[in-house]
Amino acid sequence: MKVKNDPIANLRQDYNMSELNEADVLNNPIEQFSKWFNDAVNAEVFEPNVMTLATTEKNGRPSARIVLLKGIEPNGFTFFTNYLSRKGKEIKKNPFGSLVFLWANLERQVRIEGKIEKLDKETSEAYFNSRPLDSQIGSIISPQSQPIPSRAFLEEKFSTYKKEHEGETLNKPAHWGGFILIPDRIEFWQGRPGRLHDRLSYSLKGKTWVLERLAP
Repeated sequence: MKVKNDPIANLRQDYNMSELNEADVLNNPIEQFSKWFNDAVNAEVFEPNVMTLATTEKNGRPSARIVLLKGIEPNGFTFFTNYLSRKGKEIKKNPFGSLVFLWANLERQVRIEGKIEKLDKETSEAYFNSRPLDSQIGSIISPQSQPIPSRAFLEEKFSTYKKEHEGETLNKPAHWGGFILIPDRIEFWQGRPGRLHDRLSYSLKGKTWVLERLAP
């Protein structure tokens, strides 16, 4: 394997924007996340609520994809999806997962691990009703993660449904709704020079969050 002149291997970025010290973080990591999230919003990070969601099949094989954070609750992080999608089925079989946020503009990363639970029907309905009409229709007609014959098939199905239900108030389909990831571990990463990055990890011990510094 050649490395000397490999354009990928030679990609490097030094990090020197900020630092992360134990004295500067909050005792509750969800509150600390909210603080960092607000920093990302104020810094005009593109879609700061973009996150990688990792789940696993029953045999332990992992899969990951980008989804959107839709709420920060006192006990966790919410998102919405098709329950019959690959991630929905994997969560049903193994209700544990992890989230990763990368705010490159701020040289920050957050890793979150925990148990995933369904949100109640009323919460899912309220969010569904707040969505734009086209997004509602997409949630209804798309057999997410299933093979389809063509793009035209999907567009025709969308157009037909929209025409047939013009002027109607749409209801949330049974196959679509929300989840909340309830964390038991949250790690905050701040880039530092020389790859000596700051990593502060919170682990839930009983009902108490324990803070530790990890080696980069």
